[in-house]
Amino acid sequence: MFLELLRQRRSIRKFQPTPVPPEKTAQLVEAMLRSPSSRGFDPWHFVVVDDPALLKEVAAAKEHGSAFLAEAPLVIVVCADPSLSDVWVEDCSIASVILHLTAASLGLGSCWVQIRQRRHDAALSANDYLVQLLGLPATFQVEAMVGIGYPAEEKAPHPRQNLHFDRVALNHHGRPWSEKE
Repeated sequence: MFLELLRQRRSIRKFQPTPVPPEKTAQLVEAMLRSPSSRGFDPWHFVVVDDPALLKEVAAAKEHGSAFLAEAPLVIVVCADPSLSDVWVEDCSIASVILHLTAASLGLGSCWVQIRQRRHDAALSANDYLVQLLGLPATFQVEAMVGIGYPAEEKAPHPRQNLHFDRVALNHHGRPWSEKE
């Protein structure tokens, strides 16, 4: 059941050194390419990174929060050509969620690393660092990177009582929604 997949999925930042098999990588790519996009413009582009030396360089993209990618066997860089759609951020976000859920369905762990509006260092944005590193067109924007691999850590599902049901309204803000209605 899909809801069970959502219940179990957690962000994984520690991976086994086992490579992701090509057939699973192919399934991840197909899933992203099947992602819905506004008006079917498909502004996204993806860079699949599995070269260990390049993974270490990709992991240095941000000042904080991306170093764990150096140990991931696979990173997918999610970027877009903004000239194709004014809602490229949303389209890339949808593709990233599809990627996470497909990874979980294949027994893989994953974790999102935000790039858009983040810094590499005081002089360079994380986006510009990755554009240079990966040879992307200068007009492209990198939204995120997703580290993927076989989990080397276990995390319990988020407890149901921690879900923010109080943020769900019925018909009008301020009118609480109830499962019983």
